[in-house]
Amino acid sequence: MTATPRAIELTEIAALAAADKLAQDIVAYDVSEQLAITDAFLLCSGANDRQVRSIIDEVELRMRQAGASLVRREGEREGRWVLLDYLDIVVHVQNKEERVYYALERLWKDCPQIPLPEAAAAGRVGAGKPGESR
Repeated sequence: MTATPRAIELTEIAALAAADKLAQDIVAYDVSEQLAITDAFLLCSGANDRQVRSIIDEVELRMRQAGASLVRREGEREGRWVLLDYLDIVVHVQNKEERVYYALERLWKDCPQIPLPEAAAAGRVGAGKPGESR
């Protein structure tokens, strides 16, 4: 089984929203083979707690506009690792230090990555710094 078309669509929407708020290291995994509770994980980082909150606000706005219902939100108070559960996808927005410490990519490295739109992929590691030509 692979992620549903709706899960992939929502993953792209969330990734673009995060990229618009300058999220870094944006990556998505199809976890449908491993987990029965969701199809996709979207991971991204913010430089600090304030940026994490800004990314979350934008993701929530865009997902609501796309008709997705937020089922659960965790970690908002601390602002270091916020999880948004939309059933089809789970969005993890982490402070840079949390991202390095928990290394979720290591846990899900055997799952296929979901290709992201170019604008969101620009937030990936090794994509260059803002203003650099690619």
